[in-house]
Amino acid sequence: MKTITIIGGGWLGRPLAHYLETIGHKVFVSKTSSDGVKTLEEEHLRAFQLNLDDDIAAIKTSLASHHPDIVIGCFPPGFRRGKGDEYAHQWKKLVEACRETKVTKIVMVSSTTVYPNIAKDMLERDATLALASSNDTFSDNAKIMLQAEQYVIDSGINYGIVRCSGLIGADRHPSRFASKLKQVSDLAPANMLHLTDAIGTVSYIAMHNNNVVVNATTPNTVNKAEFYQSALTSIGSEEPLPPLVHIADKRIVSDALVELGYKFHHQHTLELI
Repeated sequence: MKTITIIGGGWLGRPLAHYLETIGHKVFVSKTSSDGVKTLEEEHLRAFQLNLDDDIAAIKTSLASHHPDIVIGCFPPGFRRGKGDEYAHQWKKLVEACRETKVTKIVMVSSTTVYPNIAKDMLERDATLALASSNDTFSDNAKIMLQAEQYVIDSGINYGIVRCSGLIGADRHPSRFASKLKQVSDLAPANMLHLTDAIGTVSYIAMHNNNVVVNATTPNTVNKAEFYQSALTSIGSEEPLPPLVHIADKRIVSDALVELGYKFHHQHTLELI
């Protein structure tokens, strides 16, 4: 049994905490507000309040009170709220706190946002901070996330970094997002990951001994136009797709994760809808 602290009890962190408890681990999970803590406690989780914008001393004290073996950072970068710059700073503080409190492993839930805007198959080696620093095909958001990853890599602590594709699940059905797209391409792969495999991947990497960076994405997929049309059809919607374009885009490859021994629950993105 491990003692695991999850930073961020949101859409992924909350069910991840439940899963890790069911397989025998002692789990603590954080929220930034007292109301959030109360909600998790009502689900019988060991919840606590933590804000990574607080000073490093408060973060260290909070972590130390749980004596975690493993810390899983499961919080979003906040790019949509215009707060992305703080993400790398939050990870820098969390890594320092983990080092000071003798955590034995850090797992970072990252994103395939780190990859450059190039239409090709993307392997883990195709995105590093060193590559991004002198390459304009990496977005500003990618560079922020890669800086955060680098803090984890340079921590001196055993680590796993899980780069998740677009997350979908029972209450995040892809049909919801179709109308929000400005356009949809029949040449761009639909890189998607179901919540079940997000939980499975993160927990698998948390228990894996080696330092790894892996892509977590459903192994087989179709183009975005077909995917979103199938999503709309699956719920009986007659809503039209956004304007169709013929623009190629990157495909995320999860071969490295499979080679480590992880077995996906879903082998194809059309299974997700």
